[in-house]
Amino acid sequence: MIVITGAGIISAIGNNKEAVWSSLKGECCGISAPRYLETSHSQLPVGEVKMSNRELAELCGVSQEECTRTALLGIMALREALQQAGIGRDETASMALISGTTVGSMDKTERDYLSCGSVDVIGDCETSTLQMASKVGDFGYITTCSTACSSAANAFIAGAELIRSGLYSKVAVGGTEALSKFHLNGFNSLMILDKEICRPFDATRAGLNLGEGAAFMVLETLESAMERGATPLALLSGWGNACDAFHQTATSAQGEGGYLSMSKALECAKLTPAEIDYINAHGTATPNNDSSEANAIKRLFGEQVPLFSSTKSLTGHTTSASGSIEMVISLLAMQHSFVPANHNWSKGMDEGLTPVAKGMEGVELNHILCNSFGFGGNDTTLILSKFNNSTSTKDSYTCKRLEQIRAQIVCAVDYNSIAPEEMPAIPPMAARRMKGMLKRALVTSLVALNRAGNPLPDAIITGTGLGCVEETLAFLNEIYRNGEQLLKPTCFMNSTHNTIGSLIAIHTGNHGYNNTYSQGGDSLYSALLDALLQISLGEIESALVGWHESAGERSVALYVTKYSENGGEELRMDNIKEICGRYCL
Repeated sequence: MIVITGAGIISAIGNNKEAVWSSLKGECCGISAPRYLETSHSQLPVGEVKMSNRELAELCGVSQEECTRTALLGIMALREALQQAGIGRDETASMALISGTTVGSMDKTERDYLSCGSVDVIGDCETSTLQMASKVGDFGYITTCSTACSSAANAFIAGAELIRSGLYSKVAVGGTEALSKFHLNGFNSLMILDKEICRPFDATRAGLNLGEGAAFMVLETLESAMERGATPLALLSGWGNACDAFHQTATSAQGEGGYLSMSKALECAKLTPAEIDYINAHGTATPNNDSSEANAIKRLFGEQVPLFSSTKSLTGHTTSASGSIEMVISLLAMQHSFVPANHNWSKGMDEGLTPVAKGMEGVELNHILCNSFGFGGNDTTLILSKFNNSTSTKDSYTCKRLEQIRAQIVCAVDYNSIAPEEMPAIPPMAARRMKGMLKRALVTSLVALNRAGNPLPDAIITGTGLGCVEETLAFLNEIYRNGEQLLKPTCFMNSTHNTIGSLIAIHTGNHGYNNTYSQGGDSLYSALLDALLQISLGEIESALVGWHESAGERSVALYVTKYSENGGEELRMDNIKEICGRYCL
């Protein structure tokens, strides 16, 4: 089983677990007018961490210039998690670190723009993760999930795979995200920000409030924890990821992706819906999200919907970090037998579900379900369960080193080698909305599927260092050249790194597992490792793995399946780097 032995958090409602618990109990909202973020949108409330970069850097013991704000927030939370787990820096070499972020180093990019008047290179996700890691430990494996608002939650799944396979007995997982002009103006261009404090699941809800923060947890095998004398705080008992395959920023009316991710998580944990005591909902307070999530919950739980609430009404929507922040909040809720309030709720919505309007004390919470839904329909659900000596009887998975970790590459397609007659036709309406990189990624992926016999893969896993950098630069330049008003949303919508994977899923109607890794030159390595482990663990039988970069106009798609003696090229732990080097040159 996978136990949690440490947790750390920093958010608008507290700089550590103790402060966050106090705010939860007192229903103290951390959302207010921007103070540290330099923006003309002073009318848009945000959930800021109540410290400047200088103050954060002093607490972290680094210079302000050394790290992005995203990294500084991550350092604070990661250190708290490792300290509680009793892990020193000299012990981190045998650990993996998986962080989730999307905006990454954008705050530094924005400062650079002000000093030079233009942006030619944007800060990537990898930079903040590596900065954070270098100040905290010497981790054996480091990677970054970048799937918008489900990034941190997907880091938990990737960490669970590493533990279940036996590659690592301990991993640190979570996410970190800082507010930026890019961030705020992007969501504002979609017209989904509320000028008042947000009201999740309320009939009068009018949008979300952005937030920032970080949270990390230490996951390890029970055997590892017992050997170290560490105290298990809870179990990561279940997880599930699915793609809504509907739209880049909107969710389907019935919440297909959320319904599937919750169903998968329950199956993984071997739990029935009736055994869930509380749902920490994604609950962004946008009309579309809350309606869709409510419908998905009703589909799964029927007339017996558990207690539920959205804590984003206190912290703001911390986007990529929200999955880990809300997992730590769920852990605090479990430890204190307390159901957090859905702050600011007053009027029921048409879907008929009523959240917990005021915090409830004395509620036994044995199993908590935590939702994180991202752009592109990337939906992830995690289940936190109370640890006790009898828990192992319901454990649905083993954590032993696999005797064989292998798969096979059925076909590999390089965009630059596709013959004209093999180019698939893309509907004109869809093609007009895609710039070069997205078109290349979709074409390359469709050709790979065609060469493999057009099977629908169980997973779409993408590696990209900078994502759709043209769209990111275009939106950023528009902000600084034309001001923070009347911005068009298209470039922002396409700027998230998982736009590529979600585009392929939407085009093919694929509701399977969908993840994106953004770790610079190691992005394809992380994507292939994910596919290899999931196939070897028996969780999937096939995956479409892609590596897509704007630089050099490179796009590669590999169709990976279970190993067969008569199949294609074998994929193993000892040849992943060689295969990556072959395609990433």
